[in-house]
Amino acid sequence: MELKQSTFVKHKLPCPSCGGSDPVSMNNDGSAKCFSCGTFFTDYKNPKGTTTIKKVNNTSYLNAYTGTSGSLTDRNISEKTATKYGVRVVYNSDGSIAEHIYPYYNGNEIVAVKTRYVANKSFRVSGTYEGTGLFGEQLYGKSKLPLTITEGECDAMSVVDLGIKSAVVSIKRGSAGAVRDIRDSIEFVESFDKVIICFDNDKAGRKAARDVARLLKPGKAKIMQLPNGYKDANDMLNNKRFAEFTKAWFEAKTYTPSGILELSSKKDSWLKREIKESIAFPYEGLNQKLYGLRKNELLTLTGGTGLGKSSVVRELEHWLIKQTDDNIGIMALEENWQRTADGIVSIEANDRLYINEIRDRYPEDKLSELFDRTIQEGRVFIHAHLGVNDIDEIFSKLRYMIVGCECKWIIIDHLHMLVSSLTDTDERRGIDLLMTKLRSLVEETGVGMILVSHLRRVGGDQGHERGVQVSLSHLKGSQAIAQLSDSVVAVERNQQAEDITEANTTVVRVLKSRYTGYTGYACSLIYDADTGRLSELSSEETFENEDVLF
Repeated sequence: MELKQSTFVKHKLPCPSCGGSDPVSMNNDGSAKCFSCGTFFTDYKNPKGTTTIKKVNNTSYLNAYTGTSGSLTDRNISEKTATKYGVRVVYNSDGSIAEHIYPYYNGNEIVAVKTRYVANKSFRVSGTYEGTGLFGEQLYGKSKLPLTITEGECDAMSVVDLGIKSAVVSIKRGSAGAVRDIRDSIEFVESFDKVIICFDNDKAGRKAARDVARLLKPGKAKIMQLPNGYKDANDMLNNKRFAEFTKAWFEAKTYTPSGILELSSKKDSWLKREIKESIAFPYEGLNQKLYGLRKNELLTLTGGTGLGKSSVVRELEHWLIKQTDDNIGIMALEENWQRTADGIVSIEANDRLYINEIRDRYPEDKLSELFDRTIQEGRVFIHAHLGVNDIDEIFSKLRYMIVGCECKWIIIDHLHMLVSSLTDTDERRGIDLLMTKLRSLVEETGVGMILVSHLRRVGGDQGHERGVQVSLSHLKGSQAIAQLSDSVVAVERNQQAEDITEANTTVVRVLKSRYTGYTGYACSLIYDADTGRLSELSSEETFENEDVLF
């Protein structure tokens, strides 16, 4: 059964049999024919169901290589270029072009002929593509010229007529068959020092260009970016865009896989990069070590249980609210929102408002004033759920705080509460997973993140509660905490000291600083039991500050 051309109602459809991107024309009864492989479909929409599929015998390619040499006036391609590629034309009775005849070679012998019907833009292939090279491949031997590869025969000839000094060929089967076509001719393509890929300026063409580039030796392939508004090389020829095409050809970018950069191309960005703005810490000793807090960085704060991590976090939260105009997001997983609000407003009041007996001393209008002065409308967002639920939901809330609420700083207290929500993995793997997700979130959004982490128990009689000096190896659960953090800051305190001043003094130590490289002792903070505040001791009052630079 053969379809009649006059019954075709749809053209340029993909072929389920040979994989061609646009060789199929479909009849109004749903039957269709592939003009590339000759397959006839009684039901094109159900080719692999109960539909009968059979091959239609191709006409001999010798009989199909008809017509005469001439210019392709419908495509503005010169007779000289068409003759060079062996392309012939068949004319209608009125002198207009009815068909293009494209020859395909195996060595020096034509073994396949593609016929393009101008009226409906369909085509058929007579003979076989087996053993054939790319369109035009037979014209070029070993050459010092670059090679340009296009997506269609007319595009290849258009590149020549656009004046590009290059060997120019085309793939055979369209974008869907590009990888197969290049693999069939890989030795020919690899024989060129430089290969410029000039596929159609659409989604399928761009994807096919990347797929082809991956096949070639690294650094060899360049991908052209055609100017907006132009589909392909022939479109630019028809519009006489010679200079624009030449510029795009010379500016084709060397393909590198996603995530790999050719570094010299980033020189301008390196010279004109955005300067990282630093927000000073409330403690000068930390500023000397870390040069302040920065967005797009992950700072981990760690220390033993009950040694002042939460107090330091409260001070930092209040500091960011008062020193910046940025929105702040707080995820305190071991307390409800009221306790979080109490802690922040207490810093503003310089008093312990989280204690009912102290809070009762303040009239409501004063409490309201303190609240409004600290928790400004539209700036502070708190995770309002005590404990941890589903981890995906937690990260969804984090992303919402950053993107939806436009928070520039996120405080998470603490990492190991997040780990507890992972029921299908052990602690180390869980921390690895969470730190990777948190690091990715920081890189993706540019948020500044402060993460609280616990320490593992150390051996011996002296624990962290007795002031043992903290090291990175004490971080609980996984090395990923240290590896994926930009900075790690530890607090140390001997809460069992007999001397009350020593028991209330917290040592702040920098364990890692990717930005500055400075580590070691930073400062000492004294806790005031009357106000609940932490104040930095002067260098004369505390230990000598010795810098360690790695």
